[in-house]
Amino acid sequence: MELTPEQRAIRQTVRSFAREEIRPTAREADETETFPEEVWDGLAELGLTALTVPEEYGGLDVDGLTYAIANEEVAYGQLAVATALSVHCLATSCIATFGSDEQKERWLPEMSDGRPIGAFALSEPHAGSNPAEMSTVARPEGDEYVVDGTKQWITNGERCDVVILFAKTEADDPGTITQFVVPKDADGLSVGKKEEKLGLRASDTTTLVFEDVRIPESNRLTPVGGGLSAALSILTGGRVGIAAQSVGLAQSALDLAVDYAGEREQFGQPIAEFQAIRHKLADMHARTQAGRVLTYDAARQLDGAEPPALAASTAKYVASEAAVDVTNEAVQIHGGYGYTKDFDVERLYRDAKITTIYEGTSEIQKKIISRELLG
Repeated sequence: MELTPEQRAIRQTVRSFAREEIRPTAREADETETFPEEVWDGLAELGLTALTVPEEYGGLDVDGLTYAIANEEVAYGQLAVATALSVHCLATSCIATFGSDEQKERWLPEMSDGRPIGAFALSEPHAGSNPAEMSTVARPEGDEYVVDGTKQWITNGERCDVVILFAKTEADDPGTITQFVVPKDADGLSVGKKEEKLGLRASDTTTLVFEDVRIPESNRLTPVGGGLSAALSILTGGRVGIAAQSVGLAQSALDLAVDYAGEREQFGQPIAEFQAIRHKLADMHARTQAGRVLTYDAARQLDGAEPPALAASTAKYVASEAAVDVTNEAVQIHGGYGYTKDFDVERLYRDAKITTIYEGTSEIQKKIISRELLG
């Protein structure tokens, strides 16, 4: 758990930004289902939109633990903002990891500055947990690919300018899944339905529809057939990011519950004096800290030679389930007030559930964990 002076400084800087700039906008952004663009610009000014970009392209190229800390603290302010940031970082990671020098030079310097915004298009209406079943096809035609298909659950779907696309080059062969980078303004690419969600309402989640979208061969990021393994590799790091966000969300709920328990009086004393409340807070702290330790351990392993599948899935599973439990208890401590929109724990409770679903459900994480254990 020991952090370097630089990591402690980043934690403090991002935590201050989360408290002073993100959290004050969170309630209105949630209610109006609009992303706070001024917050995004602030993230860019801090360099957070360049976390996974190599230094030669204007990025920070941070280590795994620093990446996790940044995600944790942004989520402390609002999970919707942290989700948008992490997906942008997934996109820059794909280009930085799999792109040619020319592709990196074309996209990464501006993406480091926060715009163009990136999106990650893997899931489909009938291919969520099993992306090998995707039906989107990028048909080779001369020195171009012609793309047809629909992608679903796309974070930054409305806001993005660059899409990391996964598609088969042969419709009936999952072994041909390939990764491409596609400009949002490409002819034939349109934004479909915007999802109405339980939580994470400030983050736009849409479908993306590809109809005869022509992209040049130079926009292919991986060799033909290399897309699925590339996606799974990148998502290992993404799961550590979601685990970190879950910890930040849980910590935010815990802090609010501690403050409320010290202020709210019943039967002539603060409710923090009652053992039932104290035990809840103790359990909430323990769950949050367990998630944090597992997340930091997995984050450190991101800098190794192989993606830490076991550690990443363990952290994501434990931290996301903890976020749901901790926010639930925070609402309970607030009583009837916790069920109203006047208190932030209501929003945190709604937001928490998605952490057990996106970038691999808890059930998928347990499948990965057991597979790694059994060999």
